[in-house]
Amino acid sequence: MLRSDPGRPRITCYDDTPGPTSGERIELSAKVLANWANKAANALQEEWDLGPGSTVRLALPPHWRTLYWALATWSIGATVVLDDEPTDLLVTDERSRLEDSTPAVLVTLAGLARSAPDAVPPGAMDEARELSTYADQFAAWDEPAPNDPALRAGGEDTAYGAVVPQRDWPRGVRLHTPTSDTSALLADALGAWALDGSLVLSRGPAADGGRAARLESEGVTVAL
Repeated sequence: MLRSDPGRPRITCYDDTPGPTSGERIELSAKVLANWANKAANALQEEWDLGPGSTVRLALPPHWRTLYWALATWSIGATVVLDDEPTDLLVTDERSRLEDSTPAVLVTLAGLARSAPDAVPPGAMDEARELSTYADQFAAWDEPAPNDPALRAGGEDTAYGAVVPQRDWPRGVRLHTPTSDTSALLADALGAWALDGSLVLSRGPAADGGRAARLESEGVTVAL
């Protein structure tokens, strides 16, 4: 995506969920998405010494922040875990999941957040406060093998060589999804990006009047 067109939007997220993020529209180009992923990947390597063979639990909803944490985990060659099981690191937006003994990152979903709204336990990273301090450029210490697990979801592992799904969408697809399933979001994003496309994500219930006008204004070509 960076070679093709670094400035074109690759993820556009509308938030229709009740709460502090309601009404947000966040759009990331390939360059900005890569910067977020690189910062997170540097944190995974430098703070927790993670790499191939490591596991990162993403206890996050379908969200643009979830996508760059997944890309960061794959950048270091580790396994993204969506199942509720012990892992080397927990990345979550839920303060109640944090335990003092478990390495963790607390993610604040709001786009302009500069710190978590509540105190973060010792040993956990306040993403909103700390992630921006990591470098925009990333170099992996090690590379995964094609047969290494990239994703664990529903009790099944998907290898790096098979984690990008093949979709029959047109090249350059502008895909809309309202999914509430994080596993589906990752598959849809990878499928669209592999076709040099982009993703429009709608979170929460449809706004009054439905989403037809939104999809038209965003130039959506495939709606799930």
